[in-house]
Amino acid sequence: MDLYQKILSGFFVIAGPCVIESRELAMSSAFELKEICSSLGITFIYKSSYDKANRTSIDGFRGPGSAKRIENGLQILNDVKEKYDIAVLTDVHTALEAAIASEFVDIIQIPALLSRQTDIIIAASKTGRVVNIKKGQFMAPSDVKNVIAKFVSTGNTNLLITERGTTFGYGNLVVDFRGIPIMKQYGYPVVFDATHSVQLPGGLGNASGGERKFVPTLAKAAVAAGCDGLFMEVHPEPDNALCDGPNMINYETAKNVLNVSKTIYKLVNSNTL
Repeated sequence: MDLYQKILSGFFVIAGPCVIESRELAMSSAFELKEICSSLGITFIYKSSYDKANRTSIDGFRGPGSAKRIENGLQILNDVKEKYDIAVLTDVHTALEAAIASEFVDIIQIPALLSRQTDIIIAASKTGRVVNIKKGQFMAPSDVKNVIAKFVSTGNTNLLITERGTTFGYGNLVVDFRGIPIMKQYGYPVVFDATHSVQLPGGLGNASGGERKFVPTLAKAAVAAGCDGLFMEVHPEPDNALCDGPNMINYETAKNVLNVSKTIYKLVNSNTL
């Protein structure tokens, strides 16, 4: 069974630290999350960024190895993939990066802020990889149909769409759970990003804040609303993370959320409702 068919076959999670802080953290977090997902019988995809190109401040940590973030980060992700025999995902920021990353990772992710950029969507699609496109904070759920049309124009239909909250005034996001069934009607798996949805963009002045205490509530609500999988950024010590710490969760919380979410998923997808 190829990766996309495996994703289609049941509940799955995309999880890992926001950014690659070090090889050691990448390896240890991949191990811990694989163990959690194996114990729960959940398909696991490891996520971490080699470069956070859209940081609030110029001083924000972007990734490993300064000017060689891409080369160093992709090599680490490849090592994680080979050591633990797991699928890996990372985000890209240009059409060229999509081609480069496709040689190392199983899933290419297009960040929400780039979700209407035609060139990067087409380039990612042409790699033939599974691609996860995050719906922009500025987009209505129905706008996704135009993004999908761009993507499938190359013939690649290995697509995931991720809900990650909608801009609500300044420095806040809300989640309209109607968006999940609206986007699902277009025929592709819908993922819910439970950690970015509690983000407070620019909330700390020179960095984004977040309200991680609401992650479990939103994750469970999204699964009840019909999402096919969850996206969660997970860190052993979120308060000490170099990126997005306020909205990340730790391993224990992740395990509890996934355990309950799997039960809800089974109920929603049973014939008893």
